[in-house]
Amino acid sequence: MRATSRTLPRSLDRPGAAGLPAEAGHPGAAPRLLSVPRGLAYAAFAAVSWGTAGAAATLLHQFSGLGPFAITFWRFSLGALLLLAGRIRRLPRWRQLRREWPWLLATAAGMCVFHVCYQTAIVLSGLAVGTAVTLGAAPVLTALAARLLFGERIGRGGATAVLLAVGGLLLLAFGGAGAGTASGGTAPLWGYLAALGSAAGLGATNLLSQFQAQTQAQAGRPGGSGLSAPDRAAGGFAVGVVLLLPVLPFVQLLPTGGRWVEAYGLIAFLGLVPSALAYALMFRSLTVVSATTVTAIAMLEPVAALLLGATLLGERLTAPALAGTGVLLLAVLLLALAERRRPGRPG
Repeated sequence: MRATSRTLPRSLDRPGAAGLPAEAGHPGAAPRLLSVPRGLAYAAFAAVSWGTAGAAATLLHQFSGLGPFAITFWRFSLGALLLLAGRIRRLPRWRQLRREWPWLLATAAGMCVFHVCYQTAIVLSGLAVGTAVTLGAAPVLTALAARLLFGERIGRGGATAVLLAVGGLLLLAFGGAGAGTASGGTAPLWGYLAALGSAAGLGATNLLSQFQAQTQAQAGRPGGSGLSAPDRAAGGFAVGVVLLLPVLPFVQLLPTGGRWVEAYGLIAFLGLVPSALAYALMFRSLTVVSATTVTAIAMLEPVAALLLGATLLGERLTAPALAGTGVLLLAVLLLALAERRRPGRPG
């Protein structure tokens, strides 16, 4: 993906401000802009649901022995089926899919990296630490890439939030290393590195969505020419399944251990809530909220992971690790406030 040679005009700095409707892709559809508060709420819901996904995946691994690739495969498969089933009468046309396939392929690749590395991280370093590192590093990487690729300015509040995120990451890395072993992680350092890979995948996915919308706006396409948010989510899951197929013969794909009801119930939950629903809402939020802010709001996920890790999995975090989580939450608040103060926002 190549950056544009100039800074995007402020009117095109966000897809919503450029007039790209939240639901595009169907001729004759009336443009509907999503408000910034609702976009922020959608991103927050997605973040919390992803926090529950980490706990569900950890329990699924314990119950059934399924590994990162198998869990990601089932999440993507069910997520794609549910999203496509809900839009069976409004699926995009073949010509439209041919035009959008490079975006879908790149998005699916980013989603695969994010999920496979994340599942690896929570196994190796524990749920709370692996989640916090992933979601703490993602906005830092996203902000740097957005600045280089889009010329995106985040202002003093955003810069302060990024610095706070780095500080929270350091507290988690050095204060939470011991907690990874206490929480069931077997190799905290390798889990930390896997979490950084997951952060890169998440940041790339968010940036791709924003870059696609900006490219369409600059090209002067009509509002109905791009894929809608649910279509992008479903396409990312479906293409992701294809990308995972070469690995499946080498991994355990079906649950074992005899706890069939719990295992398949968790698989169904992972496909429905943190996959189909959360990703559709996240892509909707990216039509009016910057990629940096959406990625930072996703740091609410460590809160859900921390609570569920302590209550369901018996995880114990050190005081520095808890402080690091608090610092990350403060960074989320600062970035959300900075987003609300930007000029040219709808509603």
